Amino acid sequence: MKQKFTVTGMTCSACSAHVDKAVRKLEGVSEVNVNLLGGSMTVEYDPAAETPEDIIAAVDAAGYGCALPQAEPAASPRDARADAARQMEEELHGMKRRFLVSLCFLIPLFYIAMGHMMGWPLPSFLHDSRNALAFAFIQFLLVLPIMYVNDKYYRVGFKTLFHGAPNMDSLIAVGSAAAVVYGIAAIFQIGYGLGHGDMARVEQWSMDLYFESAGMILTLITLGKYLETRSKGKTSEAISRLMDLAPKTATALRDGREVEIPVEQVVVGDLLLVRPGQSIPVDGEVVEGLSSVDESALTGESIPVEKGPGDKVVAASINKSGSFTFRATRVGNDTTLAQMIALVDEAASSKAPIAKLADKVAGVFVPVVMTIAAVTAVVWLLVTGGDITRALTAGVAVLVISCPCALGLATPVAIMVGTGKGAENGILIKSAEALETLHTVSTVVLDKTGTVTQGEPRVTDLLPQRGTTEEELLCLAASLERPSEHPLAEAIVNEAQERAIPLAPVTGFQAVHGRGVRAEIQGAAYLAGNRAMMEENGVDLSGQGPEADRLAENGKTPLYFAEDGRLIGIVAVADTVKPTSAAAIAAFRDLGIDVVMLTGDNRRTADAIGRELGVTKVIAEVLPQDKEKVIAQLQQEGKKVAMVGDGINDAPALVRADVGLAIGAGTDVAIESADIVLMKSDLMDAVTAVELSRATIRNVKENLFWAFCYNTIGIPLAAGVFFPLLGWQLSPMFGAAAMSLSSVSVVSNALRLKLFKPKHTAPRTEAEPVPVSPSAAEPAVPEASHTDLEEKGAFQMEKKIMIEGMMCQHCVAHVTKALTSLPGETANVDLEGKCATVSGPATDEALKKAVEDAGYQVVSIT
Repeated sequence: MKQKFTVTGMTCSACSAHVDKAVRKLEGVSEVNVNLLGGSMTVEYDPAAETPEDIIAAVDAAGYGCALPQAEPAASPRDARADAARQMEEELHGMKRRFLVSLCFLIPLFYIAMGHMMGWPLPSFLHDSRNALAFAFIQFLLVLPIMYVNDKYYRVGFKTLFHGAPNMDSLIAVGSAAAVVYGIAAIFQIGYGLGHGDMARVEQWSMDLYFESAGMILTLITLGKYLETRSKGKTSEAISRLMDLAPKTATALRDGREVEIPVEQVVVGDLLLVRPGQSIPVDGEVVEGLSSVDESALTGESIPVEKGPGDKVVAASINKSGSFTFRATRVGNDTTLAQMIALVDEAASSKAPIAKLADKVAGVFVPVVMTIAAVTAVVWLLVTGGDITRALTAGVAVLVISCPCALGLATPVAIMVGTGKGAENGILIKSAEALETLHTVSTVVLDKTGTVTQGEPRVTDLLPQRGTTEEELLCLAASLERPSEHPLAEAIVNEAQERAIPLAPVTGFQAVHGRGVRAEIQGAAYLAGNRAMMEENGVDLSGQGPEADRLAENGKTPLYFAEDGRLIGIVAVADTVKPTSAAAIAAFRDLGIDVVMLTGDNRRTADAIGRELGVTKVIAEVLPQDKEKVIAQLQQEGKKVAMVGDGINDAPALVRADVGLAIGAGTDVAIESADIVLMKSDLMDAVTAVELSRATIRNVKENLFWAFCYNTIGIPLAAGVFFPLLGWQLSPMFGAAAMSLSSVSVVSNALRLKLFKPKHTAPRTEAEPVPVSPSAAEPAVPEASHTDLEEKGAFQMEKKIMIEGMMCQHCVAHVTKALTSLPGETANVDLEGKCATVSGPATDEALKKAVEDAGYQVVSIT
């Protein structure tokens, strides 16, 4: 039986390891998968040997909470996801509140405790040794609120310690509690000294208060945990985004009438009507009507697919043109979209978190340190003939110097700086685990459409016949295709507009489904379409076979154009490669990483792109679930896999991969499913992310080395190992100073990451302006207008576009993709400001058209 459980109390990978170990000890358990981020556990067990109660008891015995998931049939999956998001926000708010409260009390505590060492002015009564008790008691009162708001460390830390499974919380609890207990003992010593007139004792113990050490540990660790939790992102929203793709309602044909019903009420066999621009609600088969359907969200195919009677359609794909009626064949959880949702959920649950080195050693470090401290106290007690003060001082010195401040900060501080540096380079890193894992990646899998290619068809070749120029061919082609709604036609019209070629009026326009179009221009009959259309109308294509085959072999779609039965030329359209893709793939190989291209597109197109980019392994014509299986297969071969994609169809593969990277201009589902988002939609940023990960992990290892180095040297000194030979022994005060110094060194070393610069950069593209010195520049031409210079690419100009209609991040992604698809154009879209800042050579007309074609309204361009 396979059963899912909810686990509470886990705070680090050491916790998940202890839970895993505790459950695996049960004889009837065959497989355990603990998900730290999701707070869940999936167990495969023999119900004849074990029961869910036995598994829950095993987890409880390990010091953690466990229960079967509560069934809440009244709550929809979308409501459940919303509840999870609210819980995350509440947890972050609570951690932030704890940090701010701790900081408010830590500042005066540190000032009073350490001010005299810094030469800061203190109230006069605190200088008087006769007020030493007040001096100590004020510090004790200030540290109490810090301990109270951070009591979770003590509850979890001591609970796991007593169960023999210490974690990072145990280190924090033991270290800070030791400092406070020692400070309380010092208060009693001060009181004794004041009561017996022993001012030497008073002055000695007034210097041995370590309340500020406890406060500092709790405050800094809370800050680190808050930053780590916030950086994990909201990965659970990926499934919510998938759920939102399918429409909420469907138009059903019942008793000859159109009835709008909730999609949940659609049953197999229902006849459903879909109009242009609408999403298809469920899987089905076309019964009546002709259209082209955009299935790129599910298959990765960049060009919409023609649909007619007998063809299958899938939920969440978009009807581009023409209305049609289809019969529902798969509804509810059986649809392709629902299966993708299940894949994302399953992959997220099975993704094991990366165990930090500090968490791994915590189980050994804490008991070893406590044992050393106890042995030290006993030895000193025996050697000094029962001097409790010397024994307590030595024992607490060991505990204080081994406080996990540097150990706890070693990873999160470096990760924080690394993620900040990533943001500066347009790389959004959503979790520390992703940044840690990326440096181990041995294989990177690239989606084709929208990742290595532009994601939309463009004109690549113009092959006019004798007696026809390229401009004439493009003019005729665009004129014929302008009334068409087909995306290939749109690519031809856009090319004509970019070249400023005027179009001719057409009459008698007729679209031939699956073939092309026919129309008249100034009395002449024209045909535009595929080879089948030309052959059916008797157009002679002899001699064009090799040329057309060459185009098709290179992954391009040849469109034929004929006038009065005579071929006048061929226009090739294809999804073109991004300018930086080849350089990025070469850089991956330079880093020792294998590159695989994985796409739902056809084999011929994929192989052509692979040859162009130098990719040796190309896997084509795969469905979304097959993509996820390919990733899993590579992982089974022992490879660490990174997946780069941009479509909804990539979501399961992005989650299944060890690290998922999403193109920023891609769909919001891909962005939510991924661990890292490349905001500039540039594949070179994926290379930079790998380099940054390697630099960050190298920094983390250096930090951990220094943290352990201080403990390795400091613990023997504190214990008095060198005292018999050299007279060296570290007092608790110097132990606390050494601990603080280790923290400073760790933070200082992490700040070196701010100097990070990527080794591999993309070559300059033609769209980028080449800097020219004033002396070398050509003299200005007064007659040339500002617009003329801009159109000729003499310089790039930053413009601000005010846009109406953007409502969410999905809209931002659409507008960004539309603007950046223009050659040489970069864009930064601001949802709150309802605007976009663009830089590039595009004209105002081209910018306006790009935004409006994406479905939004341009208010102004300045």
